[in-house]
Amino acid sequence: MKYYLSYNDIHKLVKSIAERIAEDNYNPDLIVAIGTGGFIPARILNTFLNRTILTVGIKYYDENNQPKEFPETIQWIDEVEKKLTGKRVLLVDEVDDSRTTLEYCLRELLKHNPEELAVMVLHNKKKEKKGSIPEEIKRYYAGEEIEDMWIAYPWDAEDIEEQDRSSKANKRREVSG
Repeated sequence: MKYYLSYNDIHKLVKSIAERIAEDNYNPDLIVAIGTGGFIPARILNTFLNRTILTVGIKYYDENNQPKEFPETIQWIDEVEKKLTGKRVLLVDEVDDSRTTLEYCLRELLKHNPEELAVMVLHNKKKEKKGSIPEEIKRYYAGEEIEDMWIAYPWDAEDIEEQDRSSKANKRREVSG
């Protein structure tokens, strides 16, 4: 089973997370987006938080969409010490699946002494994780807790009209129970 989402679904979900961040009195100095899945959620979040977005490229899946043994850094932040030390940083990705990428990225960011580091994901899959969130991380924002299924994000769609139709079909199934 696949869980299809539209851009409207994503926008509404990010807005709800931004409201929770505000209610929690977390005021990040900057957003770090994990590419490629975190780019669009981070950009939408920026509409509500108005913060600088930095990006990192982490590759965890191979060309056959199978997890590699360890994540690989493809792109990192220039002048990282200057940009992160003493700052409140919000790390953004689309999904917390195995947690391996999140753990890797969080541990790398913690090396640069941010004042506080928090996590925001659109979806947290309810399953056993291979990775863990370091104990220094006290804030974790997930838009939705979902079962372990394939999530079809609109930015991965080849046919956006079909994506929208499938997203609407998801909603009809949810309503009819």
